[in-house]
Amino acid sequence: MPFALLLLGLAVFAQGTSEFMLSGLVPDIARDLGVSVPAAGALTSAFAVGMVVGAPLMAVLGRRWSRRGALLAFLLAFLAVHAVGALTDSFAVLLATRVAGALANAGFLAVALVTAVGMVPPDAKGRATSTLLGGVTLACVIGVPAGALLGQVWGWRSAFWAVVLLSLPAVVAVARSVPGGSADAGARPALGAELRALRSPRLRLTLLLGALVNGATFCTFTFLAPLATHVTGLGSGWVPGVLALFGAGSFIGVSIGGRLADRWPVPVLMTGGAALCAGWVALALGAGSPAGALGLVLVQGALSFGVGSTLISQVLYSAPGAPTLAGGFATAAFNVGAALGPWAGGTAIGAGLGYRSPLWVSAGLVALCLATAAVGFRRREAALVR
Repeated sequence: MPFALLLLGLAVFAQGTSEFMLSGLVPDIARDLGVSVPAAGALTSAFAVGMVVGAPLMAVLGRRWSRRGALLAFLLAFLAVHAVGALTDSFAVLLATRVAGALANAGFLAVALVTAVGMVPPDAKGRATSTLLGGVTLACVIGVPAGALLGQVWGWRSAFWAVVLLSLPAVVAVARSVPGGSADAGARPALGAELRALRSPRLRLTLLLGALVNGATFCTFTFLAPLATHVTGLGSGWVPGVLALFGAGSFIGVSIGGRLADRWPVPVLMTGGAALCAGWVALALGAGSPAGALGLVLVQGALSFGVGSTLISQVLYSAPGAPTLAGGFATAAFNVGAALGPWAGGTAIGAGLGYRSPLWVSAGLVALCLATAAVGFRRREAALVR
């Protein structure tokens, strides 16, 4: 993989840390800014909404610049709003910075996905995508626990400053290593042509499947802590380790998935999807056993991100006529899942179904994904026969 692609992964790591780190900082933010814990929790929702809305809009905006220029603009905006967030004493300002940061993150990731696949041969999109998304998985393994630790030792603002410091070398790396100039902008199709290319039935199906799989992933990931303490019987000190174990599995998943997705995407999706569904059922049934639960958390992290990263690469394969917008719509679809999955899991818990219920919801979402994929493939085959 090109070295510049690894540097893009560094920026994605910083942004992924920002997206997920609030899970360990919400109580401190609420206490410091004088708001309720549910109100502080809205910071996470604001970021998710900003990612969903911002990805396609920022991808369109990014068309005006070279890819290096767009990446730098989004990264500098991301850095600036985190500095403001670390300095403010106003919850309203902090909430606004989370939305603005999400917009910048969405724009960066949308352009970075397209830039990454442009750095490799046409048949290596899966490996390029997995390399980039490795930054997200490392954020789960390293960035989020580190952010929580910083918050405990030096306060929640220190975690925001850490994201700023992580972003600075990424700015230098992008400026020096990512190809730029006007040539890459001039070769792009017109906006109308890209929008028409996004009408592809295959693309719409892939985006839907991606939202379902990511919804299943974050439905359970959001509630892993109470599952571990209330069902598995582990002490609260185990929670960072459980989250890191899921993150380690996700890193393994994107690494392996990236190597397989380019050659055998359908077998990876169908076999991996079936195993993912069965794994959520197995974890729901075996969550009371610490050894079994910990092993399955690792496996499910790997399967979730292996299948998910394969679907992202297939979005890019499905939209060759939309080289700048495909990444934006992929980012939006996966964040729809990241927003709706936790809502569905929380609704199940709120209905009194217990902390195992998000696991059953995750299994149902993956089962729906498999059924939708089967119907979509049959329709494609029927259309080809005609």
